[in-house]
Amino acid sequence: MPLIAIWLSSVQLTLSYLILSTLKGIPYKQLTVGVPKEIFENEKRVALSPAGVQALIKQGFNVVVESGAGEASKFSDDHYREVGAKIQGTKEVLASDVIVKVRAPMHNPALGVHEADLFKTAPTLISFIYPAQNPDLLKKLAEKRTTVLAMDQVPRVTIAQGYDALSSMANIAGYKAVVLAANHFGRFFTGQITAAGKVPPAKVLIIGGGVAGLASAGAAKSMGAVVRGFDTRAAALEQFKSLGAEPLEVDIKESGEGQGGYAKEMSKEFIEAEMKLFAKQCQDVDIIITTALIPGKKAPVLFKKDMIESMKEGSVVVDLAAEAGGNIETTKPGELYVHKGVTHIGYTDLPSRMATQASTLYSNNIIKLLKAISPDKENFYFDPKDQFDYGTLDHVIRGTVVMKDGKVIFPAPPPNNIPQGAPVKPKTVAELEAEKAATITPFRKTMTSASVYTTGLASMLGLGIVSPNNAFTQMVTTFGLAGIVGYHTVWGVTPALHSPLMSVTNAISGLTAVGGLVLMGGTYFPENAPQSLAVLSAFISSVNIAGGFLVTQRMLDMFKRPTDPPEYNYLYLLPGGVFVGGYAAALSGGYSIEQMMYLGSGLCCVGALAGLSTQGTARLGNALGMIGVAGGLAATLGGLKPSPELLAQMSGAMALGGTIGLTIAKRIQITDLPQLVAAFHSLVGLAAVLTCVAEYMIEYPHFATDPAANLTKIVAYLGTYIGGVTFSGSLIAYGKLQGILNSAPLLLPGRHALNAGLLAASFGGMIPYMIDPSYTTGITCLGSVSALSAIMGVTLTAAIGGADMPVVITVLNSYSGWALCAEGFLLNNNLLTIVGALIGSSGAILSYIMCVTFFFWIIYTQILFLYLYFFPLCFSKQKEQGNCSSHQPSDSLLCDFLIQFFSYKILFVQLHGGEIK
Repeated sequence: MPLIAIWLSSVQLTLSYLILSTLKGIPYKQLTVGVPKEIFENEKRVALSPAGVQALIKQGFNVVVESGAGEASKFSDDHYREVGAKIQGTKEVLASDVIVKVRAPMHNPALGVHEADLFKTAPTLISFIYPAQNPDLLKKLAEKRTTVLAMDQVPRVTIAQGYDALSSMANIAGYKAVVLAANHFGRFFTGQITAAGKVPPAKVLIIGGGVAGLASAGAAKSMGAVVRGFDTRAAALEQFKSLGAEPLEVDIKESGEGQGGYAKEMSKEFIEAEMKLFAKQCQDVDIIITTALIPGKKAPVLFKKDMIESMKEGSVVVDLAAEAGGNIETTKPGELYVHKGVTHIGYTDLPSRMATQASTLYSNNIIKLLKAISPDKENFYFDPKDQFDYGTLDHVIRGTVVMKDGKVIFPAPPPNNIPQGAPVKPKTVAELEAEKAATITPFRKTMTSASVYTTGLASMLGLGIVSPNNAFTQMVTTFGLAGIVGYHTVWGVTPALHSPLMSVTNAISGLTAVGGLVLMGGTYFPENAPQSLAVLSAFISSVNIAGGFLVTQRMLDMFKRPTDPPEYNYLYLLPGGVFVGGYAAALSGGYSIEQMMYLGSGLCCVGALAGLSTQGTARLGNALGMIGVAGGLAATLGGLKPSPELLAQMSGAMALGGTIGLTIAKRIQITDLPQLVAAFHSLVGLAAVLTCVAEYMIEYPHFATDPAANLTKIVAYLGTYIGGVTFSGSLIAYGKLQGILNSAPLLLPGRHALNAGLLAASFGGMIPYMIDPSYTTGITCLGSVSALSAIMGVTLTAAIGGADMPVVITVLNSYSGWALCAEGFLLNNNLLTIVGALIGSSGAILSYIMCVTFFFWIIYTQILFLYLYFFPLCFSKQKEQGNCSSHQPSDSLLCDFLIQFFSYKILFVQLHGGEIK
């Protein structure tokens, strides 16, 4: 019998080995995640919120929560039961396959045993560990063959922002520090002038421009205090400045940029100058908040006892580095006391004092980390590698995993391709312009200005001479004036409204439907190829119009707060009804006022762009955009006077497209709205291609007698080219933002030569197109340029990283405006020319504004057919120099990214406490 048992065991082991060698990982449904109650003194946080538990259960995990684990965070046992978790005792929870904690395992006085002793064999632990400071704990965990993911070791790189629990907790600590300081300070933070006398504002000094320091600066500034900030890193000082704080510097020039987002230790001379600065500030400020830490070492003492004693009585100091020894010599870690009239706050549990918020953010960090390191839909598996590139997911996994199956693998080896040196702080636009102006003599400046105007006026004369007819001259006039209006409309746009503005311009560019309507024919169905292309153009343009305006509305709704007054936006139906209904009445009375309708629609579109520049008028802007598009479509139908059968075909195509657009925009997740704009935008490019090709087919029989035939052919060709680039480029941008495509830049060998070749081939195709009058050659050339431009859109956009896609979409949005202009010239339609020029010029300026916002100083050219080609070149150059936001890991630059990045996915996370809903 013993032999049989041994044989069966060996067979079982062999089968297990074969199964595991075939399938990587363990099915989620076979794993249990345990959430124990924290037993560290005064610890109120819990590792997973009910929402986090629900996410894990949805992924397939079984979850058990210790009874009372979330009570201190205001999460009852019933909350966990409602989302599918089981409530069990301490021993059962700690015996789970995966244990998630806040504090590292410790001795449980109630059970008289160490928490790690209750683990099963070969579990996975996710918690704050601090392995360098806890070697004995690692030995105890190794006895259980534990795999440990240390939340404090998550590399501070761009890709790991969502898993960075240290930053999440530091953000809370920084905010709470200001609240506590205000509570113990004897005056207002903000200055006041009252009948009883004048109250000066509080002066707050913040040491350290990391996440905690910047959170403190933002909170103190919002409460009205005079804020000063100090950091050894130039980029962090820039962040203090961006929040309205006064950056303090010493006379010695020395960079404090270190690895992992922390500042490095400075030279003796720098520290001496720093201490003199601090001593002087102590005599002036009312509140000091310190956040300086050095990983794995005791916190540096920055304020000596005599400095603190020189502060005014009633002052407050908050030492966020108290747990690591403190930055203030008189700090007592974990205590609140008064020394020589100065209140000292040395609490080491500030995140725990906002337990609900801290637990929610920490839970989000864990959920995102688990989903990232184990993306398989069925099995839980991750593999730490010793060879990995900087800033990749392999970097995150290897840095976070400090123990694998009981073997200590901390510290992680250095990654490959580490960015060399600190990034050079880019200068602001004002600084660059000041430097440039200083190098230009008054004569040269005046001469340059005079030359520009000379060139412009001479160009006007040349256009007048080569103009084939008066209609073309009038169209150029309309184009020029509309372009100037668009140029001046968006300069003052609020950064947070970049996305809604781009979305509404995208919806307005759906007026490509006008081109489709003009070219449609037949009865209930199209009767030939051009008519089929036209109805398809109208259909897909309608998808973009309806979906685009709803996306804009949903973006603006994200700014609404419960305390905001009620809105009555339905009242804008009144001007819309008067505009469209009045035109219908005039049309039935025999009046032809289509040109005035086009003017009114154009002005509404101008109002839409202007309205989306500020928060207070954003909803009005969206409403004006809808009115403008509706009026333009109504005037087009009224001018065409289609038969009932054709009108039914037009209405059906538009209604079907609009319904599809509304359905998609309504069902899409809030966090996917920015990339949906890109997807809708691709439809504009496709509609432009279809309309230009259809117009060529329809107009071809008249080319022999039409004096403007060459102009028509050129515009059709250019419109096809622009539409092709917009179509494919927008799809690639959508794929990168949505995560369907790899967000990393696709740097093909010889890509610049490839793009130059595609550009040359595209424009070279115009030679046979213009020389050979045959229909076959013309259609072949249009088909070729549409294919070449589509390929070019792919190669150009794929070469740019996913973090930069929003700016790319804006450039492509400008491109769609020029495509709309091409349709306007083709069809001699003022509305399309006005709107196209508005979108083209405003999109170009918005692209420039966003480049400046992201600190990309690019050589920004407005040449219609070349600036998209130079765009990825400039991005790649910036990345090689280390100026790109997606390549900067420091906390201060991360906060700048959060402050200035317009993407609504990030903005939504900020507005909702870090939880993506």
